Amino acid sequence: MPDNAPTIAEQVVTLQEGMAAQAPAEILGAFGAEQTGLATAGVPAGVATAGALMPDGDLLDARGQATTLARARDGRPAVVVFYRGAWCPYCNLALRTYQQQLLPALSERDVALIAVSPQKPDGSLTMQEPNELTYTVLSDPGNQIATGLGILTAPSEDAGKAQAALGLNVAAGNADATNFLPMPTVVLVDRAGVITWIDVHPDYSTRTEIADILDAVATTIG
Repeated sequence: MPDNAPTIAEQVVTLQEGMAAQAPAEILGAFGAEQTGLATAGVPAGVATAGALMPDGDLLDARGQATTLARARDGRPAVVVFYRGAWCPYCNLALRTYQQQLLPALSERDVALIAVSPQKPDGSLTMQEPNELTYTVLSDPGNQIATGLGILTAPSEDAGKAQAALGLNVAAGNADATNFLPMPTVVLVDRAGVITWIDVHPDYSTRTEIADILDAVATTIG
């Protein structure tokens, strides 16, 4: 990672400045109130911890082919990133940054990078192709893994109305036609499929930074 590479937090500031100049104040206010509420509530009780077996499920790759997380890992340790969907600007920013700044370092260590969301496979493809992601992007219909990890959430009523005002229908994009979403989360999994580190972000405008992931990889996976 270049020493002068911007952090995700720094990029988010720029993103939010652009949003403030374009989106109506009442819509931004609804999202801001939701983010504040999520941050105040904090990480839910019962979230999976290091030492637990990583949950799995019947997943789909970006072409709609059946797979699992274990199959995608193919015996390798992995950094598994849970994101909300291709419609989420914070997700696009984070996953692009992981492509540019994280993937090269993980590849040197033979650690897989896998992104998972509840959206339909065409949403995974929408995330993968425009952002030029070369790592695996999977669809988790019904949030099977997010439920197992204890990181499931849903938009607040006001945020849902704001999304609708922007023409966004989360349920229509999700594979199970619900509006449930994973909290943005990064999970490190070792070769045996055991969680070695987990970082949950209830406030979806924040994300796990590259340096923190690499530190965790070095200390928990080697």
